Amino acid sequence: MVKVLLAGGGTAGHLNPALAIAEIIKAKNPSAEFLFAGTPGSMEEKLVAKAGYNFTTIKVKGFQRKISVKNIGRNIQAAAYLTTAGARARKIIKDFQPDIVIGTGGYVSGPIVLKAAEMKIPTVIHEQNAFPGVTTKLLSKKVNEVMLTVEEAKEYLEKDATYVVTGLPVRSAIAHKTKEEARRELGLDDAPCILSFGGSLGAGKINEVVSDLIAWHSGKKEINHIHGYGGMGRETFVPSLIAKNVDLGSKRLKINEYIDNMAACLAAADIVICRSGANTLSEIEEVGRASILIPSPIVAGNHQYHNAMVLANAGAAVVYEQKNLTSDTVIDKVDELISNPAKLADMAENAKKLAISDTNDRIYATLKRNCTKLN
Repeated sequence: MVKVLLAGGGTAGHLNPALAIAEIIKAKNPSAEFLFAGTPGSMEEKLVAKAGYNFTTIKVKGFQRKISVKNIGRNIQAAAYLTTAGARARKIIKDFQPDIVIGTGGYVSGPIVLKAAEMKIPTVIHEQNAFPGVTTKLLSKKVNEVMLTVEEAKEYLEKDATYVVTGLPVRSAIAHKTKEEARRELGLDDAPCILSFGGSLGAGKINEVVSDLIAWHSGKKEINHIHGYGGMGRETFVPSLIAKNVDLGSKRLKINEYIDNMAACLAAADIVICRSGANTLSEIEEVGRASILIPSPIVAGNHQYHNAMVLANAGAAVVYEQKNLTSDTVIDKVDELISNPAKLADMAENAKKLAISDTNDRIYATLKRNCTKLN
């Protein structure tokens, strides 16, 4: 029986790949034993428990780069946690006795993977973004192998580390629906379809622009539109549409706080308007859809911009930095794309070309190469 220790979290972007990798291993090794390490009371603790895996805690906190009174206090606490993280990581590893340790980013993976490497246990990390995070940069020369989502990430990492491009595992439901099936399921007709969202919390600027976009096409053009306004738009988004005389009863509008059927919505869409987190972009590539990407300006290293530019440079997406974003800009671009089906089809095809169809096989081959207990 193989024992696997996984560390990654802080955001769903780091945790979801860890959960996906566990599923890849489990499919080949049903008797495998898994342990996830993360911070107490965190999002990863809840989601790991929901997925049915064992979880252990380690107190780690990320350092804040922006100087403020509040952040100085946070950095003092982060430094205090750092003094105990190594000993706690060693105890977790000694107690569990893993055959391989896998990190998927976020500050929590740093001490676990580093200590495992020091203890000569096989270690592998996965980097989701085109612009690697600080943790990946620090660990890249310490681990046995680094798995990358995109080739472009190599430009920012140590040249003498061992890298393999695997892609990013996506949910199995993605790409298993045809556009026609999805639209029947959602009650949409065969008019062009826009899918827009800003993540589970939402994004104020995206909600503002999409409200104007819906007001522009509603009742005037044959366009289906699915939008998730998130928690941030709970009190404001629907009232903004009402103020613009949008018919909320239209069968062509699907407006909800959360999108809990993303596989169907992506399959139904012709254009996707969203942020550019690595998981989202991998799903867009998997289904092959044109996109208008608005990178979040508040993420570490501006990594969403680098992610988005991979698609833009491939002719698969249009990218607008939030500081330059206006409603008119997006309305004009949507109008241009809807009026040019051939252009939309080209962008969709270019997105599909970026997808790595055998990601799961590549990931498993990498893990197997570094852990003899894997079948």
